[in-house]
Amino acid sequence: MSGRTAPPASAERPPAASFAALGLPPALLETLTGLGVTEPFPIQAATLPDALAGRDVLGRARTGSGKTLAFGLALLARTAGRRAASKRPLALVLVSTRELAQQVTDALTPYARAVDVRLATVVGGLSINRQAAELKSGADVVVATPGRLADLVSRRDCHLSDVRVTVLDEADQMCDLGFLPQVTGILDQVPSDGQRMLFSATLDQDVDQLVRSHLQDPVRVSVDPASASVSTMEHHVLTVHPADKYATATEIAARDGRVLMFLDTKAAVDRFTRHLRSSGVQAAALHSGKSQPQRTHTLGRFVDGDITVLVATNVAARGIHVDALDLVVNVDPPADAKDYLHRGGRTARAGRSGRVVTLVTPDERREVSRMMSEAGIRPTVTPVRSGEQKLTTLTGAKRPPAGATPSGNLPFRGLGARSGRPAKESRKTAEARRTAEARAAARVRKGR
Repeated sequence: MSGRTAPPASAERPPAASFAALGLPPALLETLTGLGVTEPFPIQAATLPDALAGRDVLGRARTGSGKTLAFGLALLARTAGRRAASKRPLALVLVSTRELAQQVTDALTPYARAVDVRLATVVGGLSINRQAAELKSGADVVVATPGRLADLVSRRDCHLSDVRVTVLDEADQMCDLGFLPQVTGILDQVPSDGQRMLFSATLDQDVDQLVRSHLQDPVRVSVDPASASVSTMEHHVLTVHPADKYATATEIAARDGRVLMFLDTKAAVDRFTRHLRSSGVQAAALHSGKSQPQRTHTLGRFVDGDITVLVATNVAARGIHVDALDLVVNVDPPADAKDYLHRGGRTARAGRSGRVVTLVTPDERREVSRMMSEAGIRPTVTPVRSGEQKLTTLTGAKRPPAGATPSGNLPFRGLGARSGRPAKESRKTAEARRTAEARAAARVRKGR
């Protein structure tokens, strides 16, 4: 495996029209064909020739664009035929979240088997001793979150001196989550003459710092504009009265088909999930307060269709891939454009269509408009009320199975309000909220 010796940049090379034209090992081509993957996505066609040749790659691509195979096929092809020594992996994929680590591992597993490459997943929330044992037995490629890998390195359960290919997937999110020091520390321990590939939806200051300090003359590929909005994705802002927001969200959750709903805080997610279940909606909660086995089990049930509503904090905005998920709902608007794009990126993946709906009260309109503008998105704005036909037309909303949706403002304090940043209320809105909360409390007492 060569280090950084490489042919000229790929800018002059036309993108390959098929995987067969990319020079992949026959075993990988056979696996691609067997899985029905015949035509490379733009990011794959643009990066694979140089990645296979050992060049450093800087790729800007939105989530769901096919970048996992863009770096994964090259990494496996360049690792195949070698065997890692105990505790000394040959290749490394750093990701931002546990869910993304599992998604990458699942996506690469059939291809790794085809070329006899051993994969290991190293994330927090699971037994570190078990992961250390797996590394000790020999893992050729390690997919890891920065924190857990740093822990294993500090325990001397993993040594990075043999790593020849390093991938940073969704580098912007790793920086946003505060992992930049750990990522930098890991890269400093990887041989400097190895190959580096960095993929990110945005290339902001922290990501640029990583590029300048750890990539050498990278091939730069961008298949989407910086504020990538997918052409098959519809964006809707539904303006709602604060006293009707809870009822509106509940009716959307009761639709036929799966829906991913985002709220700001773990407490709000848990409360809304309990309410949906009591209303007869098959819902489950996903946030960082859940153990990793719980999160994995919940995601599996959502993917399998056992639950139809996944209620989540931003922890789910990365690393969830669900086929045919056509609706994402921001019950609480995201804080910034990045969060919006990553939440919305759970739908309209791989060319499929999807819809992102954001519930917005009058007090939130200005902030949401600014955020949408920064994201490069011009949403369709529609005023709605629970029970209206146009809400059903836009989202498939319907009355929940257990009966009428409770009217009034959110019956659980904190749902729908940005944590630490309570919205200003008019006197009329405040009176409506207090009345609704009193009614909700009375219903709860009566039901006990």
